[in-house]
Amino acid sequence: MPSVVIIGAGPAGVRAAETLVRAGLRATVIDEAPSSGGQIYRRPPPSIVRDSKKVYGFEAARARSVHRAFDDLQEQIDYWPDSTVWSAQGRKLGVITKSGPRDAAWDRLILATGAMDRVIPFKGWTLPGVFTLGGAQVALKYQACAIGERPIFLGTGPLLYLVAYQYAAAGVKVAAVLDTATAGAKRRAFFGLISGGRTFLKGLYYLAWLRAHGIPVVSGARPVCAHAGPDGAVRELEWRDGHGSLHRTACDSIATGFGLNPETQIADLCDVPCVFDSGQRQWVPVQDSDGRAAVAGVYLAGDGAGIKGAAAAELSGERAAHALLHDLGHAGSAERIKTLNGRLRRFERFRRALDEKAFKFPADLAASADDDLMICRCEGITAGALRHAAREHGVAEINRAKAFTRVGMGRCQGRICGPAAGEILANSLGVSLEAVGRLRGQVPIKPVPMAAFLDGAVP
Repeated sequence: MPSVVIIGAGPAGVRAAETLVRAGLRATVIDEAPSSGGQIYRRPPPSIVRDSKKVYGFEAARARSVHRAFDDLQEQIDYWPDSTVWSAQGRKLGVITKSGPRDAAWDRLILATGAMDRVIPFKGWTLPGVFTLGGAQVALKYQACAIGERPIFLGTGPLLYLVAYQYAAAGVKVAAVLDTATAGAKRRAFFGLISGGRTFLKGLYYLAWLRAHGIPVVSGARPVCAHAGPDGAVRELEWRDGHGSLHRTACDSIATGFGLNPETQIADLCDVPCVFDSGQRQWVPVQDSDGRAAVAGVYLAGDGAGIKGAAAAELSGERAAHALLHDLGHAGSAERIKTLNGRLRRFERFRRALDEKAFKFPADLAASADDDLMICRCEGITAGALRHAAREHGVAEINRAKAFTRVGMGRCQGRICGPAAGEILANSLGVSLEAVGRLRGQVPIKPVPMAAFLDGAVP
């Protein structure tokens, strides 16, 4: 029996594991979280008991289904929670677990690594009280607490409205929802958006609910500067509306995000090539129509293979597992893959309308950053330093910029600073974003505590 490893226990990883178990295979599931569900269906700790409808809203039934499916698998899989993959060499993964470092060998590997917030730095973004949208959502879902008593939600994309709604519905006084996308762009995307069906209607509901409860919702906004109060934490956001008028809004926290980036660094270490998606302005792993990566024995599923949302992640997780089973000679998987592909195609038009029309990534916001703006907070690299490298050293590729400036060498390994750094470099050179390439994954892809190797246990 082949050794099968699944990285990730979100919707994609859960459905992949469920499919394999039904076929008689036992998989090892490696999960950074303490329990399954991923970011979208993150479970509160056992000490916090909350009604699922309050935690997941319209997605409560789907969340319960994913949780129940994984719980039913516990005796038929090897589950490694609280575990982080930090390296991949050949067909062996280096993993940090609660009990210390371990290796996970694989013959077949399903990458269901998910995604994280795409960030554009702005003046004051390093102040205490500034979070990503995903971070704000974790606080609310997992810890049942808010990032502040009067937060501002800033950015673009469906997650902006979802998290703002979740906070307001939980009783938090939301100061404003500031969307960098224009109202005109959303109107022009209407016919593509309605292809999203129920998902589109939920988005309309969130928007209508926020406005009905008196929360300012602004399209075409641009952040100028977050200002600190006497305690050094954020106390006000200065921003411009679509007409260029300047506003100041009092707040005690800001949650920001401009869509999502696939987590591709483990795929990188497994030598999976990536291709540039011009619509989403990001790099995604190469895969065939059934979810097979361009490396034998590796399969891709969920948002780590391209942002399509939680419902599509479940389908692609099952598809990846069936592709694996088909490659092992299991009967029936080929027909099921055809059915799943038909269902997945329904998401394509909707996602393109979201990413390419309604909520386009505001590349100009990153490209026009002032020279003194901190882009890489880990290494203290400014936009000016990147432009200097391009101008004075002829740096024309993002990994060369990394060598000259150390951008992307910090704890986040470019997850936070990478998107903005690429836009700045491309703009400085007058070339496309694709032309400057992408930051390649390096070992360790996540910070590794030395204690794990010195005494065999992670503190």
